[in-house]
Amino acid sequence: MADFIVLGAGMVGVSSALALQQHGHSVVLVDRKQPGLETSFGNAGIIQTEAVEPYALPQDLATLWRYAIGTSNDVVWKTIPTLKMAPALWRYFRNSAAAKHHAISTTYAKLAAQATADHAPLIEAAGAEALILRQGLSMLYRDEPSFVRESQRAERIEREYGVRSRILDGVSYQAEEPALSQAPVGAIHWLQSWSCRDPGGLTQAYADLFVQRGGTLLAGDANSLMETGTGWRVQTPSGAITAEQVVVALGPWSPKLLKRFGYHIPMVYKRGYHGHYQATIPLKRPFLDVANGVLAAPMNQGIRVTTGAALVDLNDPAEPKQLQRGVTALRTMLEMGDRVHENQWYGTRPCMPDMLPVVGKAPKHVRMWFHFGHGHQGFTQGPTTANILLSEIAGEHQKTWDALLPQGRC
Repeated sequence: MADFIVLGAGMVGVSSALALQQHGHSVVLVDRKQPGLETSFGNAGIIQTEAVEPYALPQDLATLWRYAIGTSNDVVWKTIPTLKMAPALWRYFRNSAAAKHHAISTTYAKLAAQATADHAPLIEAAGAEALILRQGLSMLYRDEPSFVRESQRAERIEREYGVRSRILDGVSYQAEEPALSQAPVGAIHWLQSWSCRDPGGLTQAYADLFVQRGGTLLAGDANSLMETGTGWRVQTPSGAITAEQVVVALGPWSPKLLKRFGYHIPMVYKRGYHGHYQATIPLKRPFLDVANGVLAAPMNQGIRVTTGAALVDLNDPAEPKQLQRGVTALRTMLEMGDRVHENQWYGTRPCMPDMLPVVGKAPKHVRMWFHFGHGHQGFTQGPTTANILLSEIAGEHQKTWDALLPQGRC
């Protein structure tokens, strides 16, 4: 019998398995697919140290109206799935109010500050340095008011959190980035963020490291999880495996599994899409085209374009209109070739109403642990919150996660 079963082999689950293993626990990592083939595969690949404030729902009626009528490419939605998420969305909206959002950000900023430091030893041990770019992340603005407003925010972020950036006029930034065919109005270059040329490949490299260190990686169905008299059991094609304890790290699929064990987990499901395009001129660093809600990043497959949020059901078919609209707009600024032939990828960001990941002991079960709900930042925060989970398991939570949480967390 193992000490732990970890359910889910995305960045969060693999990081959990590595952290437990490093502290002497025997661990079996279980997923229905190979590591890093769900949301960890298709994200923008940014380790976002600048993400000190989580994405808030707008509080102004004009922006909400643009979302409602579909004129913004940041968010699209379907009626029935959005209504199902309405209670969680309402709590998310309330937590986006200035005072609550600031309190949440004090925790979020501490997670962001640790991100590259916690990834660094894993990158080195996994031999994955070739996948990492340390060129930062840029935000490009097409209109003066947005650029001025966000420049002021960048200055505030540096004062409050120590996150460094450069503020450049568009012509100066275009001179640094030959792939741009048109200068934006302005750019904010966040200096400390890293990016990855293959996010799924990095997750797989971490999983390979886990196996090299003696861990067990198995295909299996998390929905077969059963509590036994001595722990937990999961079915795999090679038979049942058992462990004393279990970590649920299934991202957006966590609420469905946990409902069977008496937990109601409110979650906002934000789907994203990506596509790869031939890089006619190499892209130096990733950037967000703020006005059009798409991010372009240099990847091994070409330039990856990723989208904002689609509020749809987990099982809805692909409808990549955000990607198509975003790419059309992006081509007015960025030199890109034809799309790389590939199946249309999409994945879901598991967002909690209070914007913070769920890390810690299950309230109703003595040997079950939660590690999910990272929203847009599972790739960034996985190793950091895995260390917090480890401290929780070791009974040191007063020194770690509870000490970070803002009062009044939902």
